[in-house]
Amino acid sequence: MSTSATQPVITSSMSHAQKVTIKVGTRKSALALKQADYVVTELRKLHPTVDFEIKGMHSTADKDKVTALYKFGGKGLWTNELEAELTTGDLDMIVHSLKDMPTSLPEGLILACITPREDPRDVVVVKKGLQGKYKKLVDLPAGAVVGTSSVRRMAQIKRRYPHLQFKDMRGNIDTRLKKLDAEDSDFSVLILAAAGLHRMNQHERISQYLESGTEGGGMLHAVGQGGLGIEARADDKKTLDLLKHLEDPSATLACEAERSVMRTLEGGCSIPIGVETKWLEDNKLRLTATVVNIEGTEAADAEKIEEIKTREEAVEFGKRVAQELTDSGAQKILDVINEDREANRDKAQPFIPA
Repeated sequence: MSTSATQPVITSSMSHAQKVTIKVGTRKSALALKQADYVVTELRKLHPTVDFEIKGMHSTADKDKVTALYKFGGKGLWTNELEAELTTGDLDMIVHSLKDMPTSLPEGLILACITPREDPRDVVVVKKGLQGKYKKLVDLPAGAVVGTSSVRRMAQIKRRYPHLQFKDMRGNIDTRLKKLDAEDSDFSVLILAAAGLHRMNQHERISQYLESGTEGGGMLHAVGQGGLGIEARADDKKTLDLLKHLEDPSATLACEAERSVMRTLEGGCSIPIGVETKWLEDNKLRLTATVVNIEGTEAADAEKIEEIKTREEAVEFGKRVAQELTDSGAQKILDVINEDREANRDKAQPFIPA
């Protein structure tokens, strides 16, 4: 393998010393670029003598804004193109929304760093024309339309609110909000990640935060939601050293436990696995998890509390929670979902260029 495939690019500078330039990959959406800019800003504070360049790319799901997310294969939907450039050395690291990052990575690539975590919860956003009428999911009447492209969100809400209807909603945050607020819109509310709204300064649109103790029934977020994961080459010591002081230990252990649950159950980002982690006293981590079928009529739930101090302990903790889910019927639910997705893959709507 060439030097460029394993080491950051070296460029000449005005000084006598050579200056390192680190190429940082990300998706080209406004949110992804803002997240990458946050990471680069923090890295520049830690390493003022290093140059960082951001390169945005469109993923498969960015290019196809028509097909519902659950009709794709799931794994690598947002990451494949970026990982190809990381492997060849055209990039030195990738900034991912951790919830979009597969739990099993290509050979030679690792999850090198998890940054401080934004609020991981899902939230309700009400159509502007209905804001005086509704605020919470429990307020919505029978037949009200909820916008989301997430099987996990649809399944959990159907479980608690079977009288509601669902319609696919794709696009970046601004696009989704415009679709919601349009006068001829069928949507009453959207379900979005709190983290994205906070990062894009749209948090004033949040009318309800959804979590395990939510009125009307619990709602658990996606694995890794709210976290930023930085992927790098396993043998690129120089880049890995740059990332060491950016990592948040608490977020890392919690997210590793969550990702271990999903990895053990072999679920992609389109599989309805919901989780919630909370740190308690004495390094104890509470991990709650659920798997719900698409109709919202069957579910497997699990919750454990254990002392967690290392990544290895977090991974093993996640495996035990996954086993508890399996014992409660999770694998049966996931098998049906996977079979249905494979059977309907050819029926997915084709991509229509904008």
